[in-house]
Amino acid sequence: MDQAKIFNAFMIHKGLKTTNQRKAILNSFLHSRSHCSTEDLYLKLRKKHPKIGYATVHRTLKLLVECGIAIEQNFGDGHARFEPLRADSHHDHLVCQQCGLIIEFEEPQIEELQNQVAAAYQFTIRNHRHELYGLCFRCARK
Repeated sequence: MDQAKIFNAFMIHKGLKTTNQRKAILNSFLHSRSHCSTEDLYLKLRKKHPKIGYATVHRTLKLLVECGIAIEQNFGDGHARFEPLRADSHHDHLVCQQCGLIIEFEEPQIEELQNQVAAAYQFTIRNHRHELYGLCFRCARK
């Protein structure tokens, strides 16, 4: 099932309306290439949809998390960021503590090592987050 159908079914189940504003938020969010905050998405949307409110964007992002389309991340700077949840694409993050750049990466060796550690302790992993904090190449040169 595509994500718009999942969201629509979720909204019906919750007794909420799928408004044109929520559809615009969903569409913009799903086509976003970055880990967006409520403010990032709001500023992007209001150019085309000047009547969309900040609170509507924030509540809709929370609904997207609740229905399993999005994941909310906090990278230690006090700002929640959201990214689409894709079942076929696990990744980890490098986070620059100076400029806030977030780099996604995949490393099969790390994934395999995690599985080995879990097996050694007879532990079943259901989910995990792996974040490395430091300085990006630009900030490290300064």
